[in-house]
Amino acid sequence: MRILAGDVGGTKTLLAVFEDRGDRLAPVREARFSSRDEPSLEAIVEKFMAAAPRDPIDVGCFAVAGPVVGGKVTATNLPWTMEESSLARASGATRVRLLNDLEGTAYGMLFLPPEKRHVLHAGSRPLLAGNVAVIAAGTGLGEAMLWHDGSLHHPIASEGGHADFGPKSDEEIELLRHLRSRFGAHVSYERILAGPGLYNVYGFLRDSGFAKEPAELADALAKAADPSPLVSDRGLARSDANCTRALEIFCRIYGAEAGNLALRFLAVGGVFLGGGIAPKILPALASGGFVEGYTDKGRFSPFVSSIPVHVSLEPRTALLGAAHYALRLARSKPGS
Repeated sequence: MRILAGDVGGTKTLLAVFEDRGDRLAPVREARFSSRDEPSLEAIVEKFMAAAPRDPIDVGCFAVAGPVVGGKVTATNLPWTMEESSLARASGATRVRLLNDLEGTAYGMLFLPPEKRHVLHAGSRPLLAGNVAVIAAGTGLGEAMLWHDGSLHHPIASEGGHADFGPKSDEEIELLRHLRSRFGAHVSYERILAGPGLYNVYGFLRDSGFAKEPAELADALAKAADPSPLVSDRGLARSDANCTRALEIFCRIYGAEAGNLALRFLAVGGVFLGGGIAPKILPALASGGFVEGYTDKGRFSPFVSSIPVHVSLEPRTALLGAAHYALRLARSKPGS
């Protein structure tokens, strides 16, 4: 049986064919496409399938950045609307399922080998033995859960990254005031825990006079298309006071929101960090602030402390999740 899996984002689309070998999914071929250079996902699928016309597909699954409702999704950062029925026609598959990208990422966490996971907090509970929470800081902030029915895990999407940021310290209250002056009354966690977020925190420290900004850094930040990596690099090197403190604040708030998810979802099976940011700042995440924010939950601190936290080191987690979900779909009864 052949499976078509896709990870569809605003910048790139990854497509891959896998073969069901019974005990594992074996990769057959994979291709990367520039999303903005194509008119639709269906066009990409048709191009991909035309490259190997004797490679028929049985089932397909696509993880897409956007809310999936009724087998249909409009991409968040692309002028595309996708439907399961049209993708089935384009691929030749008998069944196709659309997932939110974080559902795909969450489901992919179930299949990560140990070498593709970094243990940030060991906890005391067994991994995957219950509900699982996933939080992924990247271009945006994604949140999802894996509900455990006693036998299987089921991915459930959310838009929790757009929930109101809740400051815990006087410094974070001042950060919230600063961000409200820029973005208005509603300040979400995504304003902090995403690609542009680290620079937002840096800007707060600079503007509040925490430390003087060196002229050469100001010039480099002004010229950078994305200034956050500069802040991250100097924060990791501890070569600039504002950058170092910005990274510390970022990690503590990341931990606090991860702990919030552990409570909201009763995620006794663990919390996973996905997205592209966490693997790049592992030393900062491991330095203590993340775990302090994660476990600082008052009367429920012992409970949250018992829940393990792992970081995904696999950049293709969403693609793997889509592939394994397609396999599950193929083995289930139609309509389920």
